[in-house]
Amino acid sequence: MTLFRPCIDLHNGQVKQIVGGTLNDLGAKTNFVSSYDSAYYADLYHKHHLTGGHVIALGPDNETAVLAALKAWPNGLQFGGGVNQSNAEHYLSAGASHVIVTSALFDNGEFSFNKLKDIKVETGKDRLVLDLSCRRTASGWNIATNRWQTVTQTQITPSTLHELAEHCAEFLIHAADVEGLQAGIDEDLVSFLGEHCPIPVTYAGGARSIDDLKLVEKLSKGNVDLTIGSALDIFGGSGVTLKQCTDWNQDKET
Repeated sequence: MTLFRPCIDLHNGQVKQIVGGTLNDLGAKTNFVSSYDSAYYADLYHKHHLTGGHVIALGPDNETAVLAALKAWPNGLQFGGGVNQSNAEHYLSAGASHVIVTSALFDNGEFSFNKLKDIKVETGKDRLVLDLSCRRTASGWNIATNRWQTVTQTQITPSTLHELAEHCAEFLIHAADVEGLQAGIDEDLVSFLGEHCPIPVTYAGGARSIDDLKLVEKLSKGNVDLTIGSALDIFGGSGVTLKQCTDWNQDKET
């Protein structure tokens, strides 16, 4: 069954919703900046029993906000953003249920199974999430690193998904080309993930209403969960309310 999964995106220490493809060293196009801190959202998700959500640090100067969210709900949120072999245990000890890793697994644009092996020693398979966020290419989708600005040579294929699934608990996949645009999900990608992912997977990018939860469930045959960001009322959106999402999850889980 497809469930709604919450998120807390952090940029320069604030909870924000951005247009993913615009993120770079100079900043990003921003849809929303919250007046509440990260702990507020972590506590909100805890109260509504919204499990499997993630905190993402988009660039530097987010450490205080990250630790505040993890402290507000110990073992209730995954964390990603600059996670590597040397700091993975730090975030797990600080309260992350899992750590999410992308860029640290690449070396000069090439995926490194040696780096994956090294970080798995620190986390174990069961507390490691691989972020396979991607951009469309002529041949399908390629993993994008460095805040989605560097498109690597690693394609998201059935064999890639099955091989990597042997080393982690879940996948997180942002469709960077539609992230934050509220213009609709990448239906082809959702269908592909639903058919080929052998482990739990959360998709993010382009969701704009409660109907997108229904669409993701249909396209993926219930095998893909969905994160909704900029369209959500708690992030200044008008497309869908948090109550609609919590009601959806409650209906599915009962």
